[in-house]
Amino acid sequence: MKPLLLRFLKWRNLHVSNKAFVLILSVLIGFCAGIAAVILKTLTHYIREKIVKNYEDANENYLFFALPFIGILLTVFFFKFFIKEKAGHGISSILFSISRRKGFLKRHKMYSPVIGSAFTVGFGGSVGLEASIVSAGSAIGSNIGRLFKLEYKHILLLIGCGATGAIAAIFNTPIAALVFALEVLMLDLTLASLIPLLMASITGTVTAKLFFAEELLFNFKIQDAFVSSDVPFFILLGLLCGLISVYFTRTEMFVEKKIKLIQNDYIRAVFGGIFLGLAIFLLPPLFGEGYDSISSLLSQAPGKLLEHSFVFSQRENNYILVAFLFLAILFKPFATALTIGSGGAGGIFAPSLLMGGISGFLVARVINMMNLPFTISETNFTLAGMAGLIAGILHAPLMALFLIAELSGGYQLIVPLMITSGVSLVTARFFEPHSIYTKRLAEKGQLITHHKDKAVLTLMKIKEVIENDFESVNPEDTLGELIKVIARSKRNIFPVVNKENHFLGIVMLDDIRDIMFDPEQYQTIVVDDIMSIAPAHLCITDSMENVMDVFTETGAWNLPVLEQGKYQGFISKSKMFSAYRNVLVEFSHE
Repeated sequence: MKPLLLRFLKWRNLHVSNKAFVLILSVLIGFCAGIAAVILKTLTHYIREKIVKNYEDANENYLFFALPFIGILLTVFFFKFFIKEKAGHGISSILFSISRRKGFLKRHKMYSPVIGSAFTVGFGGSVGLEASIVSAGSAIGSNIGRLFKLEYKHILLLIGCGATGAIAAIFNTPIAALVFALEVLMLDLTLASLIPLLMASITGTVTAKLFFAEELLFNFKIQDAFVSSDVPFFILLGLLCGLISVYFTRTEMFVEKKIKLIQNDYIRAVFGGIFLGLAIFLLPPLFGEGYDSISSLLSQAPGKLLEHSFVFSQRENNYILVAFLFLAILFKPFATALTIGSGGAGGIFAPSLLMGGISGFLVARVINMMNLPFTISETNFTLAGMAGLIAGILHAPLMALFLIAELSGGYQLIVPLMITSGVSLVTARFFEPHSIYTKRLAEKGQLITHHKDKAVLTLMKIKEVIENDFESVNPEDTLGELIKVIARSKRNIFPVVNKENHFLGIVMLDDIRDIMFDPEQYQTIVVDDIMSIAPAHLCITDSMENVMDVFTETGAWNLPVLEQGKYQGFISKSKMFSAYRNVLVEFSHE
């Protein structure tokens, strides 16, 4: 440790409390996250303007075929030769670090997602910047916390501050950013966490406003009032958003998994880049983040989404427009999966908003095309659709609610937003219990949740509670040899293993008390005659939640742990409860 830092830490311990110090750091982290958001958005827009500024033809744009491919190759090259690892999933990696790595995020993650995402999205990759900036902000919080030698619970809070500051800065939505930390990162809402998160959110918002006079994404004010007679249509939209959310989650994960079967990084990038370019060439709204398309829908100019396509001349034809936008929804998950799976850097936040906006618009436009005695607001349904997809894909209904309300400049649509996001979430959860961010971790038992017991068990590792001071015996050992082992052991359980260390059973001291003092049987009885089968066994790869379930089902106090059939040690309930208590104290904020 550097002498100056050491002197500062000594001074801080004497003069500044942990709560005050965390509060100060939350402001610093919010500012740094805001700066990172400004840099990312500016760099991305600069790249995009430089490569497309001279192309003004509204018809076919053959650049769309090549640009995403170039962006993915640049991203792969950057991560392979400068970072020495793959881009990965931003928010999923944050959740993994919280669950399994004590909040540890590598230093390069403070800047590598910014550079990689700028290349990917700047050249038209069909993903969003939000996951990358959240990753960078969280890494800033993690590394600052570790720099000042803070405890895990404080590092976890600072990770949330970084994510909150980043979301607040890039969307200009401080309340939605706070809710993001609670719903998506699954941080507990306590008095100790609320104030630092609020400070980081406010600081991130103010920092972004210092550099941008208006919002980083789009500036829209609600024009049409909510009409109660539209409630059935908002319920219908919620159902559709829930189903589309399931489609997006399953399709994106399936396609990404398949393309990652290609082992060579460059071949995978070429393969994915070519098909991504073809998809964007045929459906230009898939190009980049898609916020330009959302702005066109909100400004009641949906025909702009057909620019650079083969059907641009038919942009006033409602049937062509509806069919084209339906295809955009259908292929957006493929485009996003190809971008990420082939090596690009980015996330699914912006794709969710785009698909939701188009879905809401299509529902409203189709209803209005039916020549009913009333019309419904296409802009209101566009906004509600955005909330519906965020709620369904991210399983974050409150964030969806506040995000769209803040982006649209007010809470006039609070009721339809609540209806759409709520129905969408219920529908999506019926088919997918986990969000796209948490699904991979949940399948591996690595997901931390709001359930305190499950969260603590997730943070525990089976190797940390294995006890190895049990004396093992061979099945061919005599009772006399077993008595010698018992004499030097402090345990009353003895695992029986063969020469290859394969676990066969156990000998309980209580089971041999009636014969252990009979010397005449010392040479006639062998361990194989008196051993019994263990009530159950655990695997070295089991989650701690599964371990607890096995203890509950069997009522046992000690259970053996095996690795491919070989004996590794025992786990006792007492050691489990002791370790649980220690982690609970470390995990709790208050």
